[in-house]
Amino acid sequence: MQLDSAVIEALKNGKTILYPSDTIWGLGCDATNEEACKRILEIKQRPENKSFILLVDSFQMIEKYIPDFPPVCYDLADLSEKPLTIIYPNATGLAPSVLAEDGSVGIRLTKDPLCLALIRSIRKPLVSTSANLSGNPFPTNFKNIDSRIKDQVDAILEERINEELTTPSQIIKIGLDSSIKVIRS
Repeated sequence: MQLDSAVIEALKNGKTILYPSDTIWGLGCDATNEEACKRILEIKQRPENKSFILLVDSFQMIEKYIPDFPPVCYDLADLSEKPLTIIYPNATGLAPSVLAEDGSVGIRLTKDPLCLALIRSIRKPLVSTSANLSGNPFPTNFKNIDSRIKDQVDAILEERINEELTTPSQIIKIGLDSSIKVIRS
């Protein structure tokens, strides 16, 4: 898939993007770049104690950042019919602002060709947080994204700009003992 070079350059240079994710319109950046992640918090007017969801392209990428990867997650990701975000304990190597206070992080293994191309262009996890101001509903299409968001990002990926994107991912949390807790179904 051919992507807008300005969007790729923005990601590689620690900037922020607005893009259609595999679920809803999202704000993104390199999840290992603390400055870029803090910029997304500013754009969303979001408290620092709220963590982000990250997108990855493979189990290998997850295992790089989750040293205690629970084997049950292979099956959970493979068997899920909808996009599934799994909150993993004890993440490492990521920007501190993407982590929850307990050191966990939500990661989704995406199958979406556009998201895969973005991730592979930087070879790192991609932040995927809803493109809304904190506390407001997520927008269902590009037209409904607040102009303050559009004006503050460094680049906008205009693929699928006329599509309705309305389905946030399911979210589950995995414990160190492989226990599973449903956060959002």
